[in-house]
Amino acid sequence: MTAPVFLVEPGALEGAPSRLILDGPEGRHAVSVRRLTPGERVVLTDGAGRGAHGTVAAVEGKDLLHVDVDELRTEPAPAARITVVQALPKGDRGELAVETMTEAGVDAVVPWAASRCVTQWRGERGAKSLAKWRSTAREAAKQSRRLRFPDVSDLMTTRQVADLLGAADFAGVLHEEGAAPLAAAALPERGSLVLVVGPEGGVSPEEIALFEEAGAPPFRLGPTVLRTSTAGVAATALLLTRTGRWS
Repeated sequence: MTAPVFLVEPGALEGAPSRLILDGPEGRHAVSVRRLTPGERVVLTDGAGRGAHGTVAAVEGKDLLHVDVDELRTEPAPAARITVVQALPKGDRGELAVETMTEAGVDAVVPWAASRCVTQWRGERGAKSLAKWRSTAREAAKQSRRLRFPDVSDLMTTRQVADLLGAADFAGVLHEEGAAPLAAAALPERGSLVLVVGPEGGVSPEEIALFEEAGAPPFRLGPTVLRTSTAGVAATALLLTRTGRWS
């Protein structure tokens, strides 16, 4: 059985520790939900590329584990970093998009308030929705055994997205009427790759024009039109393959 992954505080894996303590919410999940016992294998990660592989040495109460570390591993930062700008979908499709993109291997997700978004993030509701996206990314990264968790940024406006696209080494907008296929786009060997996924109503002509001016032309994925919640993971998988990260 594959060892479960738990998140530890930044800096906890520095200095090649031989024993670590897992407590707090992650310790409670390990002890009270997963019901781990001494002798079972676990992986502790800081989510920034470092992981400690070890064995549960002892359990205390309902929320604390002692873990004997026998191996430290480092997952290097990718040469080509993939960011998906995800327009806000309706309902829980946003969490679905974040979950599947994280499992595939996306490096960053940017929530975007596109002009045709039905869903709006404002005030307390917006803060709760962003927290859900971040929690979804964290849990999906643990489920898929990642040591480097994706970033989920604050909500961006269209102007902010245009600035992000302008600073990228490769940028594009997924659009069913794109003249060029993403599968044939010229990609850099390293740097920042940023793709935009529009909302259910599509990316507006004004947004397309602004993004193209910033250096992000429209690309098509294939002959079918995908939902906003699935286009990002399909594009991420394509870029992971083309950049050699899936090989």
